[in-house]
Amino acid sequence: MINNTTKLGVAMAMASCLAGFSLAAAEIPDANRINGVAIGCQAYSFNRFSAFEAIEKTAAAGGKVIEFFPGQKLSKEEPNLKVDHNASDEVLDKLKAKLDKHGVKAVNYGVVGISAKEDECRKVFEFAKKMGLDAVTTESVDALDTIEKFVKEYDIKVAIHNHPRQANNPNYKVWDPNYVLSVVKDRDSRIGSGADTGHWLRSNLNPVESLKILEGHIISSHLKDLNVMGPAGHDVPYGTGVANIPGILNELRRQQFKGNISIEYEHNWDNSVPEIAQCIGYVRGFSTPRGNRRAQQQQ
Repeated sequence: MINNTTKLGVAMAMASCLAGFSLAAAEIPDANRINGVAIGCQAYSFNRFSAFEAIEKTAAAGGKVIEFFPGQKLSKEEPNLKVDHNASDEVLDKLKAKLDKHGVKAVNYGVVGISAKEDECRKVFEFAKKMGLDAVTTESVDALDTIEKFVKEYDIKVAIHNHPRQANNPNYKVWDPNYVLSVVKDRDSRIGSGADTGHWLRSNLNPVESLKILEGHIISSHLKDLNVMGPAGHDVPYGTGVANIPGILNELRRQQFKGNISIEYEHNWDNSVPEIAQCIGYVRGFSTPRGNRRAQQQQ
């Protein structure tokens, strides 16, 4: 017979397990969201500067989160130290202290190549774990079997990024949302798309329709507006270019997207903070029209 003490012990053990699972699977905190959106910068926007300066510039633009990329120098004072998955714990501690100082949370890392070799793949996930990241961004679809194993072990998401279509390279397929869907749909749900709307525009694709194709499989996004559609397009502040930014934001809301949005601003490299601040201001002031809300509730 199971006595009350045993029942209590079992209940406490179950509660402990559930609490641990909840902690591991926690979403990006509300404190790091603006108007419900975890928006900030991809540090590549500031690739002419150090990671420390990228954090400062993200905060100056009003961003609450940052996505690092591999190989950026740590700081002006220590340019020989690099931010990547081979960095020492000492480097990561300096990086985390800088993030805390400016109220910015690291949430993503990429675009990074991930090896199918388990020892190399583990380095990426260990880095993500130590930095408290929500996700890692890659285009290494050839390593998905290994990646999926570590996604399950670490409970860290992986987003498949898309660069533009390459006319002279038919083997490059991740530009196509249908292809990305084909390689993620039967995988663990924590593997999905790192939807780069600017590169979809450069591939002459409709970002809203591309998001719909990938519904239920969007992990993160590089949200961009471009001055023109096609390969020649460059970044402009949200709402001033050819992208349907309201349509994109409404579609992400309809899909109940909870991942991070990185502003990867690849224009006006030396003085992009004011334009990035405009993008963040657009999201801060964005509201879904009532008609759209009603339509979303009915879907």
